[in-house]
Amino acid sequence: MRNKKLVIVLAATAALVACNAEEDYTPVSFKADGNRLIATGAIDGTTLGRFREAQKAHPDAKVLVLQNIGGSVDDDANLIFSRAVRAAGFTTIVPADGMVASGGTDLFLAGTERIMEDGACVGVHSWGDGVEEGDSVPRSHPIHQQYLDYYDVMGIPQAFYWFTLDAAPASDVHWMTAAETAQYQMTTRPVGRLSQGAACDER
Repeated sequence: MRNKKLVIVLAATAALVACNAEEDYTPVSFKADGNRLIATGAIDGTTLGRFREAQKAHPDAKVLVLQNIGGSVDDDANLIFSRAVRAAGFTTIVPADGMVASGGTDLFLAGTERIMEDGACVGVHSWGDGVEEGDSVPRSHPIHQQYLDYYDVMGIPQAFYWFTLDAAPASDVHWMTAAETAQYQMTTRPVGRLSQGAACDER
């Protein structure tokens, strides 16, 4: 199992740091609002169970609002959870004041319908395990395959994976533009404008 770097924004310094699974983080929680489940926190091995509990308590919910999902501390758990979101037929939304990054962006792609509201923040970067980063591993290496398989299932071009590896190192983040999301077919409806830079660093 490899831990993906979790992007945490330090508002006081407007700096990005990487957080490993051994460090403090707040696991994803779900709050119901009508037919929506609003998700905030970091994806880990408990997330799928919490999601199942929320589904049971709110069976009419079919929209997953990603309010602030800065990443995952466990790539395997994230991909399993994301596949469950797709299997359950959820729409995913990043609201205008919301943020997804790293594994949170992968989770967004699990929606059967995928909506980024104007002003949302969508971040990507290379994975890293403290020893090596994705962009330093030969493309022929089998370590990449679980991600490529995931994007295939979600209907996202494999080119998006290679883009994330080159976009920023694991210790940083690249905030995507609307044009980039269109290039990689990330949404099911056009995106007007995404926030960039400090506006996203501070969320």
